[in-house]
Amino acid sequence: MIKKYLFLVLIIVSGNIFAQMQNDSINKKYLEDQIYLTLTYNILNNKPQNLSQNGFSGSFAIGFIKDLPMNSNRNIGFGLGIGYSYGVFIQNMKILENSNVVEIATDYSINRFRMHSVEVPIEFRWRTSTPSKYKFWRVYGGVKLAYNFAMSSKFKDDFETVDTKNIQEFNQFQSGLFVSAGYSTWNLYIYYGLTPLFDELQLNNKMLNLKEISIGLKFYIM
Repeated sequence: MIKKYLFLVLIIVSGNIFAQMQNDSINKKYLEDQIYLTLTYNILNNKPQNLSQNGFSGSFAIGFIKDLPMNSNRNIGFGLGIGYSYGVFIQNMKILENSNVVEIATDYSINRFRMHSVEVPIEFRWRTSTPSKYKFWRVYGGVKLAYNFAMSSKFKDDFETVDTKNIQEFNQFQSGLFVSAGYSTWNLYIYYGLTPLFDELQLNNKMLNLKEISIGLKFYIM
């Protein structure tokens, strides 16, 4: 009988120790610091009627976001990040060097402009995470600031090849609103640019007010 009681006590004590070890291993002050990867399709917003996109205009971005929880449950907070992005727009606008006037091109084999940027996303974060739950629903939204440190354009047809870089009309500072929402790693991502891509650039004697809209997926990787 004594052996049975000792065995029962041993089980209870062992269970308590295991539970305590498990509880100690859970970080109640966890952070959702994350590496992010964004893949999107780019749309030129505010296009004049005769300016069109053709082919696939896309972009990708990669970076890191620091988590800043605002409540004890740590399911509401902010995120501050920094990353690199690359985007390309394939369209029929012929950009000329040393000129603030563009033309609508036809019969070309290549016509695109590309940009490289350093971006700073600032997020408001809502999620259903817990200290032990690593897959959860999330809605993150906020503002993205960007510095476009390099821009290039390439046009090619049967008669000429025109390469331009960092034209002064290109707006290096960009800002916009975004939202990403989804479950676990996979999230729908939408970005709406507030700043024109170009300043003082004209088409048919009218100022262009082209802005960027991006739609795609954003992956958060722990």
